[in-house]
Amino acid sequence: MEELNSPVRIHKMTMSGRKTCMLSGVKDVLSFDLHEVLLETEQGMLSIKGDDLHVSRLTLEKGEVDVDGRLDSFTYTDAAPTGQQKAASLISRLFR
Repeated sequence: MEELNSPVRIHKMTMSGRKTCMLSGVKDVLSFDLHEVLLETEQGMLSIKGDDLHVSRLTLEKGEVDVDGRLDSFTYTDAAPTGQQKAASLISRLFR
């Protein structure tokens, strides 16, 4: 359960030469491997794709993450609760 007094962090991204990305306003790191890092941010879900990706610094208390490697793409999607998303997907497949 989330605290009512939890501070809203500003989401900010600073990239340096397609090799380093510093992010703030990160709520959670959902998954990461050498080719993709999936983050939940204040602005929605963020997928970072590239090669040889590493999460070099992770401070969830402050909402900060640094990612190093060859950064190819950043894709935002609106965050939706998993249950609602699956239910909508199932209904849309049934009524095509």
